[in-house]
Amino acid sequence: MTVSPAARNGAEAMRDSLIDCGVDTCFANPGTSEMHFVAALDDEPRIRCILGLQENVVTGAADGFGRMLDRPAVTLLHLGPGLANGAANLHNARRARSPILNIVGDHAATHLALDAPLTSDVEGIARPVSDYVRRVRGADDVARATVDGFVAARDTPGVATVVLPADAAWGTPVSHGRVTVPAPEGQQPDERAVAEVLKAIADAQRHRVPMAFLLAGKALRKEGLDLAARLAAQFDARLLCETLVARHERGAGTVDVEKIPYPVPQALECLRHLGLLILVGAKAPVAFFAYPELPGRLTGTETTVISLCEPGRDPVSSLAALVTASKADAGSLRRAHGVCALPDGGAQSLAAEWICAMVAARLPEGTIVCDESLSAMRVLYDSTRLAAPHDYLQNTGGAIGIGPTLAIGAAVACPDRKVINVQADGSAMYTIQALWTQARERLNILTIILSNRAYKILHHEMRGVGVHSLGANSLQMLNLDSPELDFSLMAKGMGVEAVRVRTRTEFAAALVQGLAAHSPYLIDAVL
Repeated sequence: MTVSPAARNGAEAMRDSLIDCGVDTCFANPGTSEMHFVAALDDEPRIRCILGLQENVVTGAADGFGRMLDRPAVTLLHLGPGLANGAANLHNARRARSPILNIVGDHAATHLALDAPLTSDVEGIARPVSDYVRRVRGADDVARATVDGFVAARDTPGVATVVLPADAAWGTPVSHGRVTVPAPEGQQPDERAVAEVLKAIADAQRHRVPMAFLLAGKALRKEGLDLAARLAAQFDARLLCETLVARHERGAGTVDVEKIPYPVPQALECLRHLGLLILVGAKAPVAFFAYPELPGRLTGTETTVISLCEPGRDPVSSLAALVTASKADAGSLRRAHGVCALPDGGAQSLAAEWICAMVAARLPEGTIVCDESLSAMRVLYDSTRLAAPHDYLQNTGGAIGIGPTLAIGAAVACPDRKVINVQADGSAMYTIQALWTQARERLNILTIILSNRAYKILHHEMRGVGVHSLGANSLQMLNLDSPELDFSLMAKGMGVEAVRVRTRTEFAAALVQGLAAHSPYLIDAVL
């Protein structure tokens, strides 16, 4: 049914405002309080609605979409509990500075006072995982709140949450006018920061101390990397990136960047000799956790840490300003050169190192790699250094269960590109419902499960905190056997073609088939 502009309700005003903002995708898991908005979307074919069977699938998919297109998708979530279910991947998205606009339904104002079973503090749940939170004040406020939320998500960039009470959705606005969507404001570099960094570089050169640039955000895209490489060549500096990256354009022929290791002793060694560390859209490096007798900060007192560009600001314009001010030459840039060798096949049992080498050797150009391999993440990252050029996405916030959902968002955003999710088995179970959405939307995703039947990363962490002997209770909490998880059966049950493999020959054949597929395919690799 077509509704005339004069008769539209608040939900329809929100829909129209989203169209005005350029939103074309809604990842959703709605409930009763969102039914008017669901109905409003029926009349708008320009918005693609994608159902996730659990809210953490919805929010993780929106994260992957935002990382690849640098603009927000919308999530539609049901009340406080629905938002809470999606909070883990909103935490990850906020750390990645992904643009996301959450629309969270709530009870009508008159119903809140009754304290019905689903009544909750929606804003209280939203604030820890949002950069912007706003409650719609009534039907007349819907259009303005929607545009404000979108602009906050787009321009921060970050997670914006708009709470839509049911009576604001079904109510009729007095004003039927549209709200103008402001154009993005270009970010100018901080000239004072540029001058201070130039002075710090001069001091470091005068004292002949090693220096490095720590890159994050769009500094890890081609334009930012090329600028950073010019500076690195000019000042004989290293290029570093954080342990977990939101999105990194890399592979053979791209600018080479060194990743700070996850284990604290290795990270300390990586940064130990630096006299100057220049942050470009990054925070000063710290350990993920506290460990006995190890520092939390990864740089020593002898290292000067200075910021060229704060997180969330535009690092590319800041790098360009520094290149101009320093007259950095556009000459020889340090790029990754070489090829990934194809590892030997055969009947041998599988190991994560061999699988990572095989994936790297077979990786199609333009692939989007979603890495939640956890205990194998360093191996996969190192293995793909000389792979065909690709985008590399990781779990920036550390809340596990993002890999299969990140892959959904990336595949929706870039339907012409292959998406490969290399996934640890334990974290896959957090959002295994994502496979159903992949099948329903026929997304071009290859999932590779590294099935070691354990929270292997936690085995490493136990040793990291000084526990070297695991007893029966520890193993009961850290292992995933008895019964053994069969991901091929789970995938088939949700409509995804899948195979279980145990040898190198079996994996190599499955990889060829999975890469050739244009719909979801899963390889359950038993290690």
